[in-house]
Order: sequence, then structure tokens, then C-alpha cells
Amino acid sequence: MTTDDSTTRVAAAEAAAATAGILADLADPGHRAVVVDSPPGAGKSTLVVRAAHELADHGEHPIIVAQTNNQVDDLIERIASTHPGMTVGRLSSSTYTPAPALSGLANAAIGRTLADLRGCQVIVGTAAKWATVRDATFGWAILDESYQMRSDMLLQINPRFERGLFVGDPGQLDPFTMVDTERWIGLPHDPTQNGVTVMLEHNPGTPVHRLPVSWRLPASAAPTVSQAFYPFTGFSAGTAQGARSLQFATAGFGNTCVDETLAMAFTTGWALHELPRRHVPRTDAETLQAAADIAARLLHRGAVAACERHPGGRPLQAEDIAVGVAHRDQADLVRTVLARAGGPQAARVAVDTANRLQGREFEVVIVVHPLSGRRDATAFHLEAGRLCVLASRHRQACIVVAREGITDLLDTHPSTDPVHLSVPAKFPDGWEANQVVLAKLAQHRIAA
Repeated sequence: MTTDDSTTRVAAAEAAAATAGILADLADPGHRAVVVDSPPGAGKSTLVVRAAHELADHGEHPIIVAQTNNQVDDLIERIASTHPGMTVGRLSSSTYTPAPALSGLANAAIGRTLADLRGCQVIVGTAAKWATVRDATFGWAILDESYQMRSDMLLQINPRFERGLFVGDPGQLDPFTMVDTERWIGLPHDPTQNGVTVMLEHNPGTPVHRLPVSWRLPASAAPTVSQAFYPFTGFSAGTAQGARSLQFATAGFGNTCVDETLAMAFTTGWALHELPRRHVPRTDAETLQAAADIAARLLHRGAVAACERHPGGRPLQAEDIAVGVAHRDQADLVRTVLARAGGPQAARVAVDTANRLQGREFEVVIVVHPLSGRRDATAFHLEAGRLCVLASRHRQACIVVAREGITDLLDTHPSTDPVHLSVPAKFPDGWEANQVVLAKLAQHRIAA
């Protein structure tokens, strides 16, 4: 048996044991709720699909609550294709346009009311849609990406089910709100907290499980992401070091710093493309141009990715690449530059904010560091969950584009967040998480 096979077998055994414990608690009538904490790429969706099937097999008619329409569509496609004998319903609004992937599924139905979906064994909808339902109660609800759900939304949909399976990633971005939240901080009924935290505070005996393996992150990335963002509930990679690799189909000419950055990323799984120190606006043209240039160069030279899914190698497509940023105006500028430099296929590269990339997976991710070129370290840009999302989307390599000086910025701007009574300290904080990631990136630095 090779090292790769041994690592995968051990990881699979750990994951199977964790799943067995979760399903055992689901079958225990003494538990009104079960929580599953999951690191990036640990198989949350796989668990949701399996749990829905298990519950349906035992005569239940579970509902699934997701946070976005894309999440709902993905879950329906996975459930319907994995279990063709199970009928799945999508509870949607009157303005919903069916996703193309759902049109070919014979066992999936779309309805605007529960009456339209009568007979479906599983019904999936967004939390916002379930909040409009007033006349039905189900035995079980599976709440996917539950750490993204605000507690006030959970309160609205709670009457719709008797028992709940809460599945989510505690290390990613907290629920988003556009209103001032200061008035509620520290109160037991704070509506801006995530639903899982509030539920656990009111139900202290609830079993909490943890998925121990990331099947997305390579062995080069899992230890760093685990140390930086999950220091108390670490996880391991499901594949061994060297099980995945990237190679160019064409040689690089000119030996530019962009090619050096790509070579570093392809060799080690990480690269820091560091521009000269300078204070700049967040729409710094040079930084965003560098991110677009790296993506375009990756497309032009052609990359072949080998992994456990494709041991013989597979050419990377534009859809396998993402550029992650902190702000929408940055994403708009990167798209504009990339369309000009990368040709028609560049339009298929995912360029978006951390909030919108959350939950997605790519082979190579290019990250514009949220603190790059800044004079201060605000709570928004220092948010640990934002960096966690950006640094944990990849299966092969992560390339960070930033201006020199972030470490000094962190040292001169310690956290100034106010301390509130009855609010437990959040660990890890953004300062500590950034220091861990930057220490790793310093070993893979390419000066632009």
C-alpha cells in the first residue's frame, strides 16, 4: 500500500466514524437537535444528502433549509442524482427561474407552495422562503450552512420543525447585516448572532459533532488553515503530500515574476506575489492588475492538474480558477482587466467577494489580501472568517497578491474592538489568524 492510499484510508475511516456518530444521534429520540461543525471541504453537502436519505428511509419527510438559491439548487441536484428513487421538491418564490441542471431531473419538482409539492419525500428551500410558510410542521429539518443564518431567521422558521440537524462551518464568515448592531450586543436575544450559537446557549445538552477531514484542501494547505482558523478543533487533509500536482502544458518565456509566482504555487501549493510597500486605495490598480495577470497567465500557458480524481491529469478550465477579493468594486475592476488580458475564456473565471465565494470550490484560487496597502486594520478587513474563506477554496494551490507591509500593519494596529459583557471572546481573532497565514506565506514569497 502506498503512502497516498494509507493516508486516504485512515482519513476515510475517521470520517466514517464521525458520520456514524452523527447518524446515531439523529436516531436517538432524546435529542431535539444535533450540531455538526465542519472545516472547509469536509463533506457537509454529502452529509446533508445522506442524512436526508436516512430520515426519508425511516418514514420521515424532512425539510432542508439553505441560505441561498444556489445552495438550494446544488442540494436538489445532488439529492436527486444520488438517490434517483427519492422525490425532491424545491420550494421557491414566484420570481424563481429554474436552474438548467434541474430541468433534466425526473424526480425533482418545483413549487411555490407546499400544496404544489405534496408527495415529495424531501422539500428544500431557502430560510427566507421557509419563513413565509405558516401552516405546516415537519418532524425534521436539516439546516445547511447554519452558521450563516442569523438567529432571528431561525426564530421565524423554528415552528416549522420539531427536531433539527445543524450543519455548518464555524470558522467562516458570520451572518451579514446592514444595520447597526451595537444595541443588541451582549443581550441573550441578540438577533445578529448565528442561529447555532443561540440554539446551543438555550440547549446546553445538544450533542456537537465535528467532521475531522478536509477532502478539498491539499496536504500543503490543511495544516496552515487548521492552525490559523480552527486551533481548538483541528483537522487533517484527506490526501497525502504530493498526491496532487500541477504542471504547465507550455513553457514560460521571459521568466517574469508572474511565471515565478505560478512556479512557486505549482511546486509548493502556496505563493505570495508581493508588490512594493505603498498606501493605496482599495481599488489599487496595480494590485488588481497583478491578480488579473496571474489568472490570465495561468490560462494562456495551460495547466494540467493531477489528483485522486484524475490521476492521469486534467487540463484546467477557466471555471477551475477563482479570484477572491474583499469588496465588490475590486471584483468589478478585476473582471474588466481580466477580460482584456485573458481573452474570451477569462469571462468564465469566478471573480467575487469572500461572501459570494463561500461554499464554493476551485482548483486554483488567487486572493487579493484584504489588508493589502491599507493604513489601518479595520474590523471588516481583519475579520478572520473573511480570510478563512479566501484561503480555503482551493484543491491545488492558493496565490495571495498583496503589498509589502501587512505584518508591520498588524503590529502597529492591535485590536481595538470594545469588550462587551456576556459576549465570549472569539478565537481565533483576525490578528492572530493573519499572523499565522503571513508566516506561512513568507516562505513562498516572490517579490514583484
